[in-house]
Amino acid sequence: MSSDLYEVLGVTRDASAEDIKRAYRQLARQYHPDANPDPTAEARFKEVSQAYEILSDAERRANYDRFGSADAQSPFGAGSVQDIFDMFFGGGQRGGRRGPQPGPDAEISLEITLEEAAFGATRDVTVNLPHRCGTCSGSGAAPGTSAVTCEECGGAGEVRRVRNSILGQMVTSMACSRCDGWGTRITSPCPDCQGDGRVRTTSVLSVQIPAGVEDGSTMRLADRGPAGPRGGPNGRLYVHLSVAPDARFERVGDDLHHEAHVAFTQAALGASIEVPTLTGTLVLDVEPGSQNGTVQRIRHEGVEHLHGRGRGDLYVHLVVDVPRELDETSADLLRQLAAHREEIVREEPTGLFGRRKAKR
Repeated sequence: MSSDLYEVLGVTRDASAEDIKRAYRQLARQYHPDANPDPTAEARFKEVSQAYEILSDAERRANYDRFGSADAQSPFGAGSVQDIFDMFFGGGQRGGRRGPQPGPDAEISLEITLEEAAFGATRDVTVNLPHRCGTCSGSGAAPGTSAVTCEECGGAGEVRRVRNSILGQMVTSMACSRCDGWGTRITSPCPDCQGDGRVRTTSVLSVQIPAGVEDGSTMRLADRGPAGPRGGPNGRLYVHLSVAPDARFERVGDDLHHEAHVAFTQAALGASIEVPTLTGTLVLDVEPGSQNGTVQRIRHEGVEHLHGRGRGDLYVHLVVDVPRELDETSADLLRQLAAHREEIVREEPTGLFGRRKAKR
């Protein structure tokens, strides 16, 4: 073994007990003979185990730091087998009867309207999930019977194997194959659920959608998912929300944006127009001389805030429509206006060929 135990574990002399344990865990997994076929791995595993045996004991570590030596003749001292068991099998906690396991998680998709997303709603959705068997009340055993203690594991739900090696005894633990880790066996299964304690049924579930949710949001409903086997609690149900497009609005955060088309005469002279809202319509005053792209803000007509009071705003974007075709009367009036404002416009086509050319 190396003359310096700290070098063996790859830690400094001021390493904490947790650092030493972490370093040993990594090296032990790397060089364990069962995981590493290299012929030198077994000797290396023994070396790091001896180093850890000394440095993990506060008294022996102090003695080593003070005198440069410690009693390390045995690769495993008192309690060392348990320490290795702790590291490789989850802290050394003794297994026991597993008990009812919760059901798995499930997912559904739900499309909602913009109004439902803005103000919240209650929606009924149809789901097909495993539910607790009514015949056996979820126990899995036929009525009038009950599960019996597993003869293989004695009700522990796990079995242990002790293997002798040159390093000492190695203990492994695994779920009992006879009872699948339950600790009990069902000798007379329920005829409806075949011992599972669950049957798949279709039901209607009411989902409360909070106000202010966005497209792509996911709701997690605890205890609303599939039932657990043999009386276990329900799992979680994840509801993925999608908000249907609304031709009237574009949502940005909690604000809404709407394009309102107005005639160029309305934009020039001013007008009162109706614009839609989530709850109906309202009258908006268009100021004289409004330009294309003018934005007017209407406060508190947007989406409700998800995590607070109040609502976003509604932004109305004015789109000034210019007519593509004009009748003679409208064209004459516009030419008079242009002349009055001393604005240069295209001359009116005259003659047969001029009119034909203008129509092209």
